[in-house]
Amino acid sequence: MSTHYKLIYFNARGRAEHIRFIFAYAGVPYEDERVSREKWPDYKKRTPFGTLPVLEIDGKPIAQSNAIARYLASKYDLLGKNEWETLQCDVLVDALGDLKQVLWQLRSEEDPIKREERKVKLMMETIPFYLSKFESIVAKNNGYSVGDGITWCDFVFAVSLESFELIFGKASLERYPHLKALKDMVYALPAIAEWVNKRPYTDS
Repeated sequence: MSTHYKLIYFNARGRAEHIRFIFAYAGVPYEDERVSREKWPDYKKRTPFGTLPVLEIDGKPIAQSNAIARYLASKYDLLGKNEWETLQCDVLVDALGDLKQVLWQLRSEEDPIKREERKVKLMMETIPFYLSKFESIVAKNNGYSVGDGITWCDFVFAVSLESFELIFGKASLERYPHLKALKDMVYALPAIAEWVNKRPYTDS
C-alpha cells in the first residue's frame, strides 16, 4: 500500500516550494492543499506548532519545512551520495536560511530610516558575502551545490534564487553566473519544468 501524502500550505511558493520540487522530481503523487488567508486563523489551531507547511503522512502531521524536505530527500535518494554530502546539504540550507532571515527582517522593518539602513548594509555587505560564498561552492562542484549530482539542496537554492530575482530584478544574479546556472539547470529538469508550467499562479 502506497503512502498518502498531503502537503498543506498557503497559496504561495514560500516555504513549501522546494518540497513540491522533491515530489515533482521523484514522481510522487501528493495532495496539494492550499489554505486561504481567511481560513488560516482557525486552521492554525490544528497545526502542530501553529505554522505551515505541514505534511500529513498517512494522516500523521509533520511540521517544519526543512525537516519535511530532508525526510522526503532520504526517501527519494536526494540526500547526496554519502554522509559527508548529506552534512554539506544541511550546512548550505542552514546558511541560506540565515540569509533569508536577514531579508525577512528588512521586509518586516516598519521604521523607514532603519529600513534604509538595513537595506544599505544588506546590499553592500550581507548579500555579497553569502552569494560569493555560494557562488564559489557551486563553481567547485561543477554546477551543483553539493557533490556532482542533484540533491534537495539544489531545489532549495533554485527556489530561493527565483525569489531573489523577483525581489531584486533579473540582473541581480549577473555577478553570480554559477548560481544563475544552477537555478536555470534545476528549472530545466523535465519533471520540474512540468510542475512549474502547471502550478497555480502566486505572487510569492
